[in-house]
Amino acid sequence: MAADLSNFEHGGGYDGDYDADLAALQERLGKIQSAYISYGNSAIIAVEGWDASGKGGAISRLTAGWDPRWFEVWPIGAPTEEERVRHFLWRFWKRLPGKGEINIFDRTWYGRVLVERVEGFCTDAQWQRAYDEINEFEAQQRDNGVVLIKIFMHVTQDEQDKRFRKRLADPWKRWKTGAEDYRNREKRTAYLETYHDMFKRCDTRWAPWTIIDANNKKAARIAFLTTVADQLEKHANMRPPPLDSDLESLARQAFPDLEDIS
Repeated sequence: MAADLSNFEHGGGYDGDYDADLAALQERLGKIQSAYISYGNSAIIAVEGWDASGKGGAISRLTAGWDPRWFEVWPIGAPTEEERVRHFLWRFWKRLPGKGEINIFDRTWYGRVLVERVEGFCTDAQWQRAYDEINEFEAQQRDNGVVLIKIFMHVTQDEQDKRFRKRLADPWKRWKTGAEDYRNREKRTAYLETYHDMFKRCDTRWAPWTIIDANNKKAARIAFLTTVADQLEKHANMRPPPLDSDLESLARQAFPDLEDIS
């Protein structure tokens, strides 16, 4: 996919009943998580995007109704020294979901071809080779039965600046911003080039990208949750599992007046 991010900059307001639609999506997602737990499915949700594009807000609303025992959110920052001396994918292999689990990556293995490329944290040969390594890594997940969803949150420079200013003005939200945000801001042109190459090289039939216009927070959150729900549901058995016969026997011993629950 040769994506033109300028096609995702409309930022129109959300036309529906945001609170009602959000609640309905969260209820739907709760049933989807139950299906994944019940049938032992696994999924990875990989989230990339600009600083202040709403990744964290979308993730928090996605997981608001989920049982925390069956999902993990992995915020990905700079690798530790232990991770740095190994292959760049090593730290992600350690964080893959088990049966019944859905793991969310707030930034991902694409750091090798994004920030590490821009900042010179790896050699040209390393980031150029990484596209194929990433495609193979993602294919391995799909071959192992893991559902893989990749979402990119896009905002314009103007919208990003508005959000930076709001964070600076609120003492309780200043923790959300730091010097790195402003270093990245100055290199927007370089990052646009890396994103173009990422979409071109790593939008595959087994792991396609979904780009979300995140310039309106409410519309972006609904789009994010809808994308995740649609993709998870497509690969799930949404029929309730049958009642285990041993459990039913124990329950009837405990509750002789139990009605038909099979």
